[in-house]
This record gives sequence, C-alpha cells and structure tokens, in this order.
Amino acid sequence: MAASAADAPVGRLERHRGLLLRILSAVILGPLLLAAIWLGFPWIDLVAALAAPLMVSECIGLTRGQPVIRMLAVLYALAAVVALLWLRHQPALGRQTIVWIVLCIWATDTGAYVVGRAAGGAKLAPRISPSKTWSGLVGGMAWAAVASAAVGYAFGLGETVALAVIGAGLAVVGQIGDLLESAAKRGAGVKDSGTLIPGHGGLLDRVDGLVAVLVVVALVRLTVGGGWPWT
Repeated sequence: MAASAADAPVGRLERHRGLLLRILSAVILGPLLLAAIWLGFPWIDLVAALAAPLMVSECIGLTRGQPVIRMLAVLYALAAVVALLWLRHQPALGRQTIVWIVLCIWATDTGAYVVGRAAGGAKLAPRISPSKTWSGLVGGMAWAAVASAAVGYAFGLGETVALAVIGAGLAVVGQIGDLLESAAKRGAGVKDSGTLIPGHGGLLDRVDGLVAVLVVVALVRLTVGGGWPWT
C-alpha cells in the first residue's frame, strides 16, 4: 500500500511532464508549420522533403514482417505528402485550403482530448485505442466545425454552415486516420511510431489524422475540380 501511495505522485508527475512536453512541442512546431504553409515555395516544399523520408521510415518500422501492408502504408504516407504540395500550390485558394485543413485537424485533436477527458463514456474502439471515446469524437467534430466555419469567415469564403458541416466530416476522417495508425502500432507492439517529437512520439503520431484528411481532400479536389476542394 505504501509503495502504491508513493507511486501515485510519480505517475501524476510523469503525466504532467508529458503534457508539458506536448504543449511546448506544439507551441514551437505549430507556428513554424503555419509559416511554411503561408509562405509556400520553397518552405512548404522543404517541410515535405523532410517529412517524407521520416514518415516512410516510421511506416517501415510499424510494418515489419508484413510486406504487402508495408507497401500500402508507404504509398499512403507518400500520397499525403504529394497531396500537401499539390493542394498548396494550386493557383486558386491553395494557401487557404491547407490552413483550413491543418486548423480543422488541430481543432479535432484538441476537442477530442478536452471533451473526451471531461465527459468520458463509451469507448470508440477499445481494441485499437482504449483511450478514445464517443464523446471525444463528438467533441472533435464540434470543435472542427467551429474551426472550419471560422476559417471560411476569416478568408471571406462564405457558406459558414456548409463549412461547419464539412469540418465535422473532416474530424471523422481524421479520427479514422488516427485509428489506422493506432492499429498499426498495436500490431507492431509499440506505443509510439518513433521518438522524433518530445511528448508526441514519432512524426506519424502527430500527423496521422492530417495524413488521412490530406488524401481525402485531394481525392475530392481531383474528382470534382474547382477552386475550393468541394466545388
């Protein structure tokens, strides 16, 4: 009993330390990413060039002994990098599209964490990611809806209700991407995809939802054309 009581403060300290590292990493890396997105060439291209081999390496690490799955994982990661560059370098609304995607994903992650921890409740996919809840998914969708509408308003794109609905949909896509990576980590028997980012783990741990959304938005853009991804 005494040992358990002594271990409790240590556990809380480790959790607080991990949260602080996550916050510091986000505060440092977030603005740098947004600056690269905003400035475009060559900075966003440099980000993509750095991210691609890191993501491929982490995909290979998560799929050891699974050569078919490995090929699909690598293609999926590279597709997201290509989608990032293709969408950003569109002559019409390229910058706005990527800022919108990134802010929707950040809002999803934050809303899912805050609401999920506060509300708790039924698990979303207990065999894949025991910490995720249905309340967290709803919270992520709500926050992403607000972020999507706010970005549309800030850029003067109008249609805030439609943007809110689409933002909520992107939150679902992002959570699916998160669960795909969680399943891969569970299959590989590891907690994180890597150790690159303090408090976050590997690069894929930080961008799993973003990867899924980039691929989906690019596919929609390819399918329907137009200036904004769904028009």
